[in-house]
Amino acid sequence: MRVLRALTVTAATCAAIGLSTPFASANPPLGGGGGPSNVSVNPFAVHQGSTMQVSASGCGHGGTVTSHGNFPPANLSAGSIGFATVRIFNHASPGNHTLSVKCNDSSLVATARFRILEGRPSQGGIGGSLGPSTAETAIGASLVGAAALGAGAHVVRRRRPLRGRV
Repeated sequence: MRVLRALTVTAATCAAIGLSTPFASANPPLGGGGGPSNVSVNPFAVHQGSTMQVSASGCGHGGTVTSHGNFPPANLSAGSIGFATVRIFNHASPGNHTLSVKCNDSSLVATARFRILEGRPSQGGIGGSLGPSTAETAIGASLVGAAALGAGAHVVRRRRPLRGRV
């Protein structure tokens, strides 16, 4: 019984090692010089002047993201999946474009497509940091003044003399 158990464990170990060898050779270790892969952009379509997130696998020691005339070169972070945030130029031409990712430890280059939309991005997330304009302030002040006059006129008209009280 013990011999059968030992043979079963040995066979399972050999099978696990044998099956993992092709996987290990197909996926080089971190920074193994395999070059960038799985390049993605988020969002795919961006307005002029807005930012876009780029990610790529295979650049264990970081890399560079470039796109001629659309944004300045950006550094890709190191790790199994590297990330970079790029800001599209305000004057970038609308349409479909290509960006390139090059790892610091490899001469291989991977590309991804993205679209630049015409126009300015929305000013989301700034909350109450934009104050009212001069016209809005003048209208608000005149409404407060009119309400004060109306309330005063109402009080004066509704005032009754106190009778019998000293």
